Amino acid sequence: MDIHLLYAASTVGAHTLTLDRLVATAAALAALAAAVVGALTLMRRLGRFAKRGPAFALVAGAAGAVVGGLVLATADGGPGTGNGVVGAAAAVVLGLLAVVFGALTRFRIKSV
Repeated sequence: MDIHLLYAASTVGAHTLTLDRLVATAAALAALAAAVVGALTLMRRLGRFAKRGPAFALVAGAAGAVVGGLVLATADGGPGTGNGVVGAAAAVVLGLLAVVFGALTRFRIKSV
């Protein structure tokens, strides 16, 4: 049996939505939203939502990073196999970025 036939049978189409891809995409979108809110809060551009921004960035960013990490840990293959590896990696990076933004804003040292 040819090894290329085994590899080709294990891949899915580029536009096929698998459960792993769906979970990774949801985690990446949550982490992206958290990173945007964290950045806006850090720049003090959220106005009346500025008090809730750091908490949202910390919680949603951490959740996105954890879910992305779990998807990466359980993936059977690399990109293109339908395991959501690319979305999960994006979720981890964006989630950690959101946590940093949220922590910087939340624990900002007040000037005297």
